Amino acid sequence: MTMFKMSASVLAVMAAATAAHARDQVQIAGSSTVLPYATIVAEAFGENFDFPTPVVQGGGSGAGRAMMCEGVGENTIDIANSSSRISQSDIDLCKTNGVEEIMEVRIGYDGIVFASDVNGAEFAFTPADIYNALGAKVMKDGALVDNANKAWNEVNANFAAQPIQMFIPGTKHGTREVFDVKVLEAGCKETGAYDAFLATAEGADDKAKASAAVKSCLALRTDGASVDIDGDYTETLARIAADTNGIGVFGLSFYQNNTDKLRVATMNGVVPSTESIAKGEYPVSRPLFFYVKKAHIGVIPGLKEYIEFFVSDDMAGPSGPLAEYGLVSDPELAATQQMVADETPMGPLN
Repeated sequence: MTMFKMSASVLAVMAAATAAHARDQVQIAGSSTVLPYATIVAEAFGENFDFPTPVVQGGGSGAGRAMMCEGVGENTIDIANSSSRISQSDIDLCKTNGVEEIMEVRIGYDGIVFASDVNGAEFAFTPADIYNALGAKVMKDGALVDNANKAWNEVNANFAAQPIQMFIPGTKHGTREVFDVKVLEAGCKETGAYDAFLATAEGADDKAKASAAVKSCLALRTDGASVDIDGDYTETLARIAADTNGIGVFGLSFYQNNTDKLRVATMNGVVPSTESIAKGEYPVSRPLFFYVKKAHIGVIPGLKEYIEFFVSDDMAGPSGPLAEYGLVSDPELAATQQMVADETPMGPLN
């Protein structure tokens, strides 16, 4: 009889594969930013395929990656959604727990633009401008004061003397996180307000104080100059049509489909476009990912099919429902589709 010696990791995957077959529903956790996109795909997948609708949960990018790296088997998730790239510490944890191969799937880019009535004034914003327009407290003469700016020319002398009225994504919207981090938090730091908040922040350690300072940066004025929009971008467009002084936050693709109605602003001197976002030049954007435990492909029913469906032209393409919600379609989507078809694991981080 011929005897074969198998490594512990191979044996673990085989054992997990046998156990995992008892679960017939794809399980996903992670980023709150990716969550609404994944939910849209999961619901469409359940409606159009002979597999149960995948279970999609939030919890945060880091938590999702940690869950994925707990090991292999039916008691561990299949996919981790992430609004930041996986870290080497995540990969090391995965390997320690027998998760040897991971597929990195970039689904597109999270990019938002600032646009107003097509016949209105032109704006060339910086994050500091937006923060000084919307922040609850701003810097004046070296001190934090309640925001009393009423018109854009009070924020920046180069701007038109029109009332500050902004329609921004609500806290449950898929693009609110990038607005908070890349615009409000960045602008707060540019103006010196973050440092002022940090100087008086309460907390047990530096990390807690920094978190408290960021929370203060994200506090918005409540006098009506800033209005949360919880619906889709058509609601924001309708608000601007009703008030041509309004400036709205939109997904890039939505703006591109409404250039006859909207005039887009630059941010830090960069015109928002698919190319400038994909290249990382436009500052209010970032790539979005999900990570797949390759050992579960072929074991968890529907996992490969879900991944392929997610990155299909019908879902993640420029005319798909994810773009309508705010995702910037990846110009290299075809390469991602081929990678998924080939089940190619990610290489070393670069």
